[in-house]
Amino acid sequence: MAASRTRYTTVAIVIHWLIAAALIFQIILGWRMGDGPKGPTTYALFQMHKSIGIAILLLSLARLAWRLFNTPPAPPEGQPKWEQVASKVVHVGFYVIMIGLPLTGWILVSTSRVPIPTLLFGTIPWPHIPGLPELAAGPKHLWHEIGELGHGVLVKVTYLLLILHLGAVAKHQILDKDEVFANMAPGARPGWKEPRAWLAAAGLAAVIAAGYLYMPAAKAKPAAPPAPAADEEAQLPRTQEDLEKFKGVAGTVSKETSEAFVKAAETPAAVYFKDPVHWTVQKGSTLGFSATWSENAIEGRFKTWTADILFSPEALDRSKLTVAIDTASVDTGDAQRDQSLPSGDFFDTAEHPKATFTATKFRKTGEGRFVADGTLDLRGVKKPLSLPFTLKIDGDTATARGVTTLDRTTFGVGQGEWASTDEIAAKVKVSFNLTAKRK
Repeated sequence: MAASRTRYTTVAIVIHWLIAAALIFQIILGWRMGDGPKGPTTYALFQMHKSIGIAILLLSLARLAWRLFNTPPAPPEGQPKWEQVASKVVHVGFYVIMIGLPLTGWILVSTSRVPIPTLLFGTIPWPHIPGLPELAAGPKHLWHEIGELGHGVLVKVTYLLLILHLGAVAKHQILDKDEVFANMAPGARPGWKEPRAWLAAAGLAAVIAAGYLYMPAAKAKPAAPPAPAADEEAQLPRTQEDLEKFKGVAGTVSKETSEAFVKAAETPAAVYFKDPVHWTVQKGSTLGFSATWSENAIEGRFKTWTADILFSPEALDRSKLTVAIDTASVDTGDAQRDQSLPSGDFFDTAEHPKATFTATKFRKTGEGRFVADGTLDLRGVKKPLSLPFTLKIDGDTATARGVTTLDRTTFGVGQGEWASTDEIAAKVKVSFNLTAKRK
């Protein structure tokens, strides 16, 4: 059969060209991932790099299985023995890299300190190598080093094999003028004028261009919080006009009541809260943050948090505030990035599931403007923090907004390679927008 076969089977030919295109595209992505500082684009390229790597692994295993049951065509008649040996070595080498590169990359991902899940092409979950993520720190680090070294060596071997393979194809097609290229391009004739050869060259150029032009789709940012719901509770009359309307409904009121209502129209609502008041945060209130990663703004929020508020503008000395944040509920609009933030390199939610801000000192800095001086406990590190905010009280409803800036590095948010402020800025802006009802 080997002697009679003049080309590879159709299945083998299709898989060959698919792997060739994926491998070239993969090389370009790898170069782009290593260029410049890390950022959201690099992060997305890395996810695509993993997806294509697994695709190459599966295609290569299918190609190898097919090869075992389908004999390849015989070498050209009269081909020197050394060329036949070299050809077999190169082919075996390609199987080594096509299977070894994805496997070593898989080891790297499975032993990474940041447990980022793999979703093939953003859709299909792909597991880590069983047993590796659960290893102790020492053996896990050793496996990571093995994967990193193996991956790097195989990348260099890939460059060498591609040069040898493409050079050999050109030699057979142009110098030897035999039928080797026709094995993978049915109907091709020897010589540099063969259209299929130029089509293959154009395909190579197109894949290289696609590798450089490919740009991952931008991830959607967290949806903007809905506007606070309007207060639907009945309000006391605040003006003489309101009083007349009230009288029409409630009947005649006393002179003392009328004077009290008119006085209320001229007095800020805060006057009625001489003692600290318990407030309940309403649905739609938000607690968010913004950071800079490689000069790109990243905005996020915490979906789960609670606030215990005892406050009155007229009793600042007796007011208190405690905010408890479930750091595992972080949402930046990128599911895979959100999987990494709870890890030990960032919020370390396994050891410190909550961040807490407690304030017992308040200052008034202007009309409706205040500052809460307190302590932020994040990742087990406690640091003083001042939170400026504006406040408006209307009847039993209060609306407050505030923003402050903190240094993530002082709390240890960002370990190892993420501790550097070259990629992720140290300053993080934290903001809130809440509506609360008096209990």
